[in-house]
Amino acid sequence: MGGLSEGYNLNRRDVVASLLENRSNLLVVTGLGSPSYDVMAAGDNDNNFYLWGAMGSAAMVGLGIAEAQPDKSVVVITGDGEMLMGFGSLATIALRKPHNLSIVVLNNGHYGETGMQLSHAGYGVKLADVADACGFPHVQTIQDQAGVKTLADSLCAGECLQFADIRIKPENLPRVLPPRDGVYVKNRFRHALGFAPN
Repeated sequence: MGGLSEGYNLNRRDVVASLLENRSNLLVVTGLGSPSYDVMAAGDNDNNFYLWGAMGSAAMVGLGIAEAQPDKSVVVITGDGEMLMGFGSLATIALRKPHNLSIVVLNNGHYGETGMQLSHAGYGVKLADVADACGFPHVQTIQDQAGVKTLADSLCAGECLQFADIRIKPENLPRVLPPRDGVYVKNRFRHALGFAPN
């Protein structure tokens, strides 16, 4: 098998900052590890639902929130390793077709949380092709900042289920840790949605 192909050039922190720059009331679910640090680095927000574990589950958590909050736009920001573990979720999400859900994969072709080994995506598995085969109505692979900007403009619209594979540089950046208390994160998120803590 070959190694990482070209085109993994974007800075992950710049990408996430651009995606969330004009977020308004966008609900954000993060995959574990670096995506959570990236979202936190872009600015903590009560509408952020950080996942510290549950590898492979970020997309399904996003689906649940999108279906429970159909009038709000939801974005899942996760990594290629976490998405690879949760491939089955793409089939379920495509069948449900929530109009207000975006799945955004920060794809550096590596397993960043376990030592930066090449991931299946790094060996050539095309995440966007999998989403397309599952039936996502809008799928794209993004390799430049202009594409990131176009995606950012669509996130809050909540008009169409979409999947974006964003090619980022394989690098370990300083960690910006979000709150680690799961009950606190859950209750803060519920409060932001108008629900009482439980």
